[in-house]
Amino acid sequence: MIIGKFCSIACGTKFIMGPANHRLSSVTTYPFHVFGGAWAEQTPPHLSQLLFKGDTVIGNDVWIGRESVLLPGTRLGDGCLVAAQSVVSGCFEPYSVIGGNPARLIKKRFDEELIDLLLQLKWWDYDPQELTGILPLLCCPELDRVKTEIRRILEKRQQK
Repeated sequence: MIIGKFCSIACGTKFIMGPANHRLSSVTTYPFHVFGGAWAEQTPPHLSQLLFKGDTVIGNDVWIGRESVLLPGTRLGDGCLVAAQSVVSGCFEPYSVIGGNPARLIKKRFDEELIDLLLQLKWWDYDPQELTGILPLLCCPELDRVKTEIRRILEKRQQK
């Protein structure tokens, strides 16, 4: 599992890991092999029969609501918001608002221009002093002003 920087993970959130899956290719899903002894001798290795969905990857600045469940292989892009009590599997693009069981895209948090600017800015990689300097911008509700200021920051960065 990979969890990015500046994530907010609410109480009761659960991350289900790959071995929690069940074998689907046989009559029973029961993991006899894990108990060892004669049962292990008579059954194939349980873990080798499980579908591997890859690492669970949580981007930067992701907010996960209380009692949500993230299934194996889930990928949440930077800035995603997950509604409380959601059951999440699959991949979601940056700055998506998702929720439900199963979780689905509800909306994008911002327009594509602001999303692109934020992904270029990558403020979560700033050193603490630099980050402190842009905190007022990151907390500003005037999104047109935020876009203008991020463009200015990115232009200065390119000139260096």
